[in-house]
Amino acid sequence: MDLAGTIRDVADFPVEGILFKDITTLLKDPQALQETVDRMAAYAGSRDVELVVGVESRGFIFGMPLAYKLGCGFVPVRKPGKLPAEKISESYTLEYGINTLEIHVDAVSEGLRVLVVDDLLATGGTALATCKLIERLGGQVAGAAFAIELGFLNGRDQLNNYDVFSLITFD
Repeated sequence: MDLAGTIRDVADFPVEGILFKDITTLLKDPQALQETVDRMAAYAGSRDVELVVGVESRGFIFGMPLAYKLGCGFVPVRKPGKLPAEKISESYTLEYGINTLEIHVDAVSEGLRVLVVDDLLATGGTALATCKLIERLGGQVAGAAFAIELGFLNGRDQLNNYDVFSLITFD
């Protein structure tokens, strides 16, 4: 299936000069959604994943069905002010600014093999911050899975210490 053909481009979103890759068109296509989740699960199955961590907010969309298919728990990594219990944070840069992510301190147990899931790998800042949060809590990053990769932004370079999987690459 041509998954790339199910992605819509939106110019100048969220800021002028950015060409946004909109996954809502993939999500509404039952076959595309199922193939995306199945292919990500096949990758994760070879990584001995024990926990799935989804990055706010579109990482939740793929992370939850992956956790279900793998028989794992799911942990959200969120933007500041969204998690109610004790948490740690990590700041990062992205292609159009600076942001921070947080995770509950009890979300990841020592030595647990964790899969990081998000919809898009761009510059790698968001994924790297998530990996750092997992490692600060004692977890092992078993891999990072993305529906889309913007190859021209070289995000893999930020993640060269991790195994990275993406379904669709736009160069």
